Amino acid sequence: MARVKGAMMTRKRRNKTLKLAKGYFGSKHRLFKTAKEAVMKSGNYAYIGRKQRKRDFRRLWITRISAAAKINGMNYSTFMNGLKKAEISINRKMLAELAVNDAEGFAALVEQSKTALNK
Repeated sequence: MARVKGAMMTRKRRNKTLKLAKGYFGSKHRLFKTAKEAVMKSGNYAYIGRKQRKRDFRRLWITRISAAAKINGMNYSTFMNGLKKAEISINRKMLAELAVNDAEGFAALVEQSKTALNK
């Protein structure tokens, strides 16, 4: 039987890495060793970024809700507490959408929150 050498699979693996490094600056998209390092690093950044995106959006939603609640004479924490006591369960994403796009609807929620706190 003929001896099998690994050149084909090695070339395939290297080309896959170089394809992932397409568009990188300088030798990072040409040379395998630097491309491999850059691809590994970018993979780590992408992984971390997927976690950070969730945090960033939650912060944005809370900021928008807080600003809209202040316009209606309440702060964020008492507004959220009032919603909980009124047994209104709307997530922060939808509350932020209401705050931006439907000011009257958000004002109605603030009023319901106030009445639940005063009971």
